[in-house]
Amino acid sequence: MEKNYNYVILVYDIGEKRVGKVFKICKKYLVPFQKSVFRGEITPANLIKLRSELQKVIDKKVDFVALFKMTGDYVFDEEVIGVRLHNQEAMLL
Repeated sequence: MEKNYNYVILVYDIGEKRVGKVFKICKKYLVPFQKSVFRGEITPANLIKLRSELQKVIDKKVDFVALFKMTGDYVFDEEVIGVRLHNQEAMLL
């Protein structure tokens, strides 16, 4: 049975030629958090679209994309050590 995920943390390591395209795709669905890291609420339909668009752009032999998918009450804890990209405090859930 397929779960309905509604929050995603996405991290990637993409070849230089494709990184701009991947960034634009991710920004359509999620919020930039740090270099190569996005996060945010997402509908199941948009998660399917995001995955599909990424698969069309990346080179599966050399590129890396990881999706950390969560359901329900968003039960997770977040700790950041070091410099945040922009003012991220407003985006904490």
